[in-house]
Amino acid sequence: MNAMQSPSGQTAEPQRLRSSVASSQMSVQWAALQDAAAAVAAIAGLAAEKTSPHIRNFPALIRDAGGWRLELAERGIADLSAMMQPGLTALLAVNARGQNATAPALTLWREFHATRQAILALVPESGNLGPRRSA
Repeated sequence: MNAMQSPSGQTAEPQRLRSSVASSQMSVQWAALQDAAAAVAAIAGLAAEKTSPHIRNFPALIRDAGGWRLELAERGIADLSAMMQPGLTALLAVNARGQNATAPALTLWREFHATRQAILALVPESGNLGPRRSA
């Protein structure tokens, strides 16, 4: 078996597998964040958000961009998850006690939305012809 080696001495196949697993993880985490945001929006009394293609396709778009943009996106998604998990848990606890969680839910939604917009901005503009493709 003739596996190609990278400059670091590792074969290309394990690197590709690691990259595939990481991108799959990011896609799952991104989808979970959108679900958590929908729950927060419902508690805040906001209408359900229509998911745009840019939001839905973000993991694939940022994967195509790669490099520093991908690294920042991965960190941003991890930070957003770290904010949303305890926030949603607290909102559900407040709601379970029969208290009004609308104001804190709205605050969490705004923080989520601002952070998500910053993460989405990492994808380079594609122009009228769609995303840049290379052979």
